Amino acid sequence: MRVASVAADSLRSLEKAELTLDPHLTAIVGPNGAGKTNLVEAIYFGLTGRSFRTADRRDLIPFGSTYARCRISVSDDRGIEHEFMSSTSRSEGSRFTMDGAAIERADAAGFRPMVTVFSPDRLELVKGPPALRRAHLDSYIAARWPSRGELRKKFGRALAQRNALISRIQTGAAGRDQVPAWDQQVAESGAELSTVRSEAVEELAGVFPGLAGELGLVGESSIEYRAGSSTDAAEIRAGLEERIENDIRLGRTSWGPHHDEVRLDFNGRQLRRFGSQGQQRLGLLTLLFSERNALLAGGAPAPLMLLDDVMSELDGERRNRLVSRLLEGGQSVITAAEAELIPSRDDLHKIEFSEIAGRPGSAPEDAEAADEAETKSSPLEVPAEEPVDP
Repeated sequence: MRVASVAADSLRSLEKAELTLDPHLTAIVGPNGAGKTNLVEAIYFGLTGRSFRTADRRDLIPFGSTYARCRISVSDDRGIEHEFMSSTSRSEGSRFTMDGAAIERADAAGFRPMVTVFSPDRLELVKGPPALRRAHLDSYIAARWPSRGELRKKFGRALAQRNALISRIQTGAAGRDQVPAWDQQVAESGAELSTVRSEAVEELAGVFPGLAGELGLVGESSIEYRAGSSTDAAEIRAGLEERIENDIRLGRTSWGPHHDEVRLDFNGRQLRRFGSQGQQRLGLLTLLFSERNALLAGGAPAPLMLLDDVMSELDGERRNRLVSRLLEGGQSVITAAEAELIPSRDDLHKIEFSEIAGRPGSAPEDAEAADEAETKSSPLEVPAEEPVDP
């Protein structure tokens, strides 16, 4: 399954921009501030109905316009084509359609490629709070094992009900007779979620160190799952029972998988606290390639990889390695500020950003500001909501 074409209309600095993607690898070259990041965002928005840079889709609407829109043409291995359209309007809100009919984002996932994004402003996944890494891991799990994709929501619903009950007990509006039932549901769903998280990270851990070195993070690198409670339902329930007085005082559940951590280490220290920005960038890139490697090894389709300004931290040899990795399977789009950063290869389709049809818009995110937007969601596009404490 691949993206055939992209048409972005009135989206940040893009105005009637059109692009045909290579089935394998497309490199887009243009100076800083030209709008390359906006184009990457447009592809993501067109396929998923969301932005990876902001939680408010109205931010995509440029000054002087009332809407932002992107159309994506997708073709599968049998030649069946679908057109996805995502738009947002100041007056009418957001729309997401497939072949002209409204469709839920979750339902559309089976008709388009998965998407994963690397961007310099996405370092929050590495250096931000554990909740971001949990959400990302759960998104990866949904892509790796679709039958397990509902575990996060199942746990989140049970936890939300227990928290609501605790809040009512705290105010004297409810008694404690229902607590054991919700303890059991939280324990059972939490054990399932923690177990599959542990399995997923264990799988990634097998390839993470080698890929880190290959991509330029020279040293001892590792990824580790640290359970915030336990992977055993009986132990989680016992912990909930033991902490009930404290939970009522706090007004929330203080024990369970909503305190899990996915830890990235470099040379024995946490990358989020002690790594340089360059090392954190390489850690993020390694994580995304580890996930891609595991998806391919498990027989799942490779995600569409959108890699914005990925070459700037790599030397010539590692740029060639990255391109070789990308050409092993799936479809990818990379951007670079200078043509010299893109290896000269016959199997790589290179496009100058100026060749993409359209004229600049007047979005406030133009130029350097476009590259400074904060990350608000997981690089993997699978929605993974966790209504719990970070």
